Amino acid sequence: MEQNKALSVLDVAKILHVSKNTVYEMIRRGEINSYRVGRKIRFTQEDVDSYIARSRHEKQLAPVRTVSGRSSLLTGRLPQGREFVLSGQDVILDILSNYLRQYNIQALRAYVGSFESILALYQDNVQAATAHLWDSTDDCYNIPYVRRLMPGTHAVIINLSYRMQGFYVGKGNPKHIWEWKDLMREDVRMLNRRKGSGSRILLDEKMMSLGISPRKLRGYEDEIGSHLTLAQKVAEGQADVGLGTERVTRQMDGLDFVPVQEERYDLILKKECFYEPEIQTMVDILRSAEFAEELKGISGNDYRDLGKIMAEV
Repeated sequence: MEQNKALSVLDVAKILHVSKNTVYEMIRRGEINSYRVGRKIRFTQEDVDSYIARSRHEKQLAPVRTVSGRSSLLTGRLPQGREFVLSGQDVILDILSNYLRQYNIQALRAYVGSFESILALYQDNVQAATAHLWDSTDDCYNIPYVRRLMPGTHAVIINLSYRMQGFYVGKGNPKHIWEWKDLMREDVRMLNRRKGSGSRILLDEKMMSLGISPRKLRGYEDEIGSHLTLAQKVAEGQADVGLGTERVTRQMDGLDFVPVQEERYDLILKKECFYEPEIQTMVDILRSAEFAEELKGISGNDYRDLGKIMAEV
């Protein structure tokens, strides 16, 4: 699958429009994550996407340590100790992780989707999960999924931001894609997000409410690992449309954005752990004026309920 493809130094240099020597220097300074296969240096697409997301922020963030969210779901618990894991893919979590380090809390990052994040929290593989999962039956975000995926477990749901979901289309919207039913047209080819991601679930829920089998959409089976990569491929003309958050289109040429729904992006915590010192420190950071000021540099998000408890389930 696309998100699992190993990238070489040359591949990354082309994506970032820099020289190979610059990529080596970025590795040396710890600005981008990488790994070795024998003598060769390799990167995942998520390594590159994370670097791009951080570098677009007006303040350079310290390198963020990561763990494999997928393997944490399949293998047992992560090592216990002062380190704890924030799970999700928004750059706000990278910023939060760096703030936590100022309080000697060694926060790790797991770059996995909403569905997997909640499961990882339920299985005690992460300490904080994030989600933007739409449920058409209850007409709300996240709460129904927390109840279903964490049975018998009480949780606290805290808001991080509101974001606009919509269609990535080529500049000028040449295929005139304006609403969900346009995705059914034979002349429209889409790219999809991975199963369990908030965008994928929103698409499936909307198609179900229209009585449409999503597998009839051209390109439905072509999965992409991140909003950034999906948007880039649409901008390059490799597809006509993809679903993702608005902020990406403000960072990339050759794209227009058709808004379809405001989504709520929440932080999910186990209630039994809510008063642990690390969790309370994190909540205090979210509610601080300093953190709110820091987030003003990230366009495309609405932080009107930042740090507010939205529900206890």
